[in-house]
Amino acid sequence: NTLTHRGPDDEGYYVNAKIGLAMRRLSIIDLAGGHQPISNEDQSIWLIFNGEIYNYRELRLDLLQKGHTFSTNSDSEVIIHAYETYGE
Repeated sequence: NTLTHRGPDDEGYYVNAKIGLAMRRLSIIDLAGGHQPISNEDQSIWLIFNGEIYNYRELRLDLLQKGHTFSTNSDSEVIIHAYETYGE
């Protein structure tokens, strides 16, 4: 696998008629539940994220108060819901 060196802990992909996403992961936050690619509830937005959001807990609380539902504890899922709320 040509992506193995990018992360030893997990791999994932998503393919539809318009796009293909693939990833390897070094697990830092939400080791068990942070599988990617990750989507919103209706699977209309998909995300692969390589990085760390240091204030994701505060952002998550704000988004929960705005009515979002989270299925993981990962910082990556915050990006999807923030995009839904705040746009680009």
